[in-house]
Amino acid sequence: MVYLNKNITDLRKFAKEKHEEYANAKPFPNIVIDNFFEEEILSKVLDEFPDLSTKSDVTVFDNLNEKKLGAKGEADFGEYTKLICHFLNSQPILEFLQELTGIKEVLLPDPYFYGGGYHEIKPGGYLKIHADFNKHNTTNLDRRINLLVYLNKDWEESYGGFFELWDENMISAQRKLLPIFNRVAIFSTTDFSYHGHPDALTCPPDRSRKSIALYYYTNGRPASELNDDGHSTLFVGRKGKLNDIAPPKIVFPKLKNAVKNITPPIIFNLLKKLIK
Repeated sequence: MVYLNKNITDLRKFAKEKHEEYANAKPFPNIVIDNFFEEEILSKVLDEFPDLSTKSDVTVFDNLNEKKLGAKGEADFGEYTKLICHFLNSQPILEFLQELTGIKEVLLPDPYFYGGGYHEIKPGGYLKIHADFNKHNTTNLDRRINLLVYLNKDWEESYGGFFELWDENMISAQRKLLPIFNRVAIFSTTDFSYHGHPDALTCPPDRSRKSIALYYYTNGRPASELNDDGHSTLFVGRKGKLNDIAPPKIVFPKLKNAVKNITPPIIFNLLKKLIK
């Protein structure tokens, strides 16, 4: 089965051609590729996308920082979604991403789709600007790349739902992307790659913003990409927006390090998961 646009005949060559665009993009390495997949198969993926609000095995986020739905694993994937997502976790795509991003460490997929897979935002929903969690909860690998597949046909600008990329000044979005059908966004994830969909969705009540997220990992990463040890999602407020996000949890780094030094690793890692 052919998954990708037939015009993409050599993925490695395509990646080499796009590497400079990716590496030099602002505010951090990223790229947007339209019509990446064959339209027919992606339409079948959209056709089988469930209403996540009717499913039991989903994560419901409903707070000041995020109001969205996320599936857990691939239990609710349809036939074509499984095919596409398994392909996106396969050797050809891993080699494509390695070449595109220039990441030196060996990239690994996440067959568990931890935090990934189906994402859906209903009218009024949002995801405030943030930097992603940087460690896989099970493998403890380092999260390095996000690949987002948008599935919204006939999506109008008035509906909102823009995916925004922000720099560290948090004054304004440096890039805004409408989440249209067959648009793929790929970007490097660090403790400073701030992104999100911060304004409430204004689409009609019978519509929703649908996407599929794939995350890629390495064993180790450059220290320059971190400002902390393993952490969950870090939300940041936009300048000039009063009460834009919920107040962050108070963290005492010295105390944390002291506890880490005297606590067996298996117990310390369990405690981190419980308090996130």
